Amino acid sequence: MVVANAGDCRAVLSRRGKAVEMSRDHKPICSKERKRIEASGGYVDEGALMGTRLTEEDEFLIIGCDGLWDVFMSQNAVDFARRRLQEHNDPAMCSKDLVDEALKRNSSDNLEVVVVCFQPRPPPNLVIPRGRVHQSISAKGLRELQSSLDKLEN
Repeated sequence: MVVANAGDCRAVLSRRGKAVEMSRDHKPICSKERKRIEASGGYVDEGALMGTRLTEEDEFLIIGCDGLWDVFMSQNAVDFARRRLQEHNDPAMCSKDLVDEALKRNSSDNLEVVVVCFQPRPPPNLVIPRGRVHQSISAKGLRELQSSLDKLEN
């Protein structure tokens, strides 16, 4: 897959639930980008391509303008889209769900979103191995906790 940035947008790949940014934001508010645009006469004359070989771990791609990315971090959008695709496995409905959620989050910019699925099945549930957690509390902390609980009972 080859991705070219078309301006004020971003493309994010879900690779087994992990967000992989396939493009870099081009925003004039970024001083480096502003200088580049002004130096080129107000238009972008040199593009950038990002490519990756798709694997079975690649689930879907979210392409959205900055109205989406102003209120979603890339990983949050992937998490949100994965949940929706697990519910209904409909990329068009998932695109609409992302727009609706961005509006709920008070996005104030234009909103265009396209979700492209690479697998016929919904994204699988991820099993994340949990490490062993050691919990401890000091004797002083235990006494303070017991004292607070005793006060609540009285």
